[in-house]
Amino acid sequence: MQLQKDTNPALNTVTAYGDDYIEINKTRHHQSIYFMAEGPVNDLNIQKSSDFTTELLQNITGVRPAQKDPMAFLDGTPNRLENTENIEVLLIGTGRQQQFLHPAITSSLLSLRIGVEIMDTQAAARTYNILMSEGRRVVAALIL
Repeated sequence: MQLQKDTNPALNTVTAYGDDYIEINKTRHHQSIYFMAEGPVNDLNIQKSSDFTTELLQNITGVRPAQKDPMAFLDGTPNRLENTENIEVLLIGTGRQQQFLHPAITSSLLSLRIGVEIMDTQAAARTYNILMSEGRRVVAALIL
């Protein structure tokens, strides 16, 4: 299904999708991918939603350990994370059917106030375009 006639080449826009592909700026991808409005379209290197891990989601969204305070060990402060990309929403497309992730996998993102929405891949592609066009800081991770 074609989604948009015109695209802004400076922004990653989902221009079409089908059962075996996602098209970003009129370039077809036949594997699972993740991307933001700006920057590269990256291979996700997973085949099913159960392959998602906390570490993978943190990598996709740019969540990193916060700068360590050299004296933090004195008060037992745990390692903190920071949202270095200021991501507002992570959209996860789980293929043809929506398949929820275990809450423990997404809890670190939620604690940083990054919304995590899980839906089928085609719904995630449509939602990404809407949020991206509104100027929201969104990442899409789409499984084919």
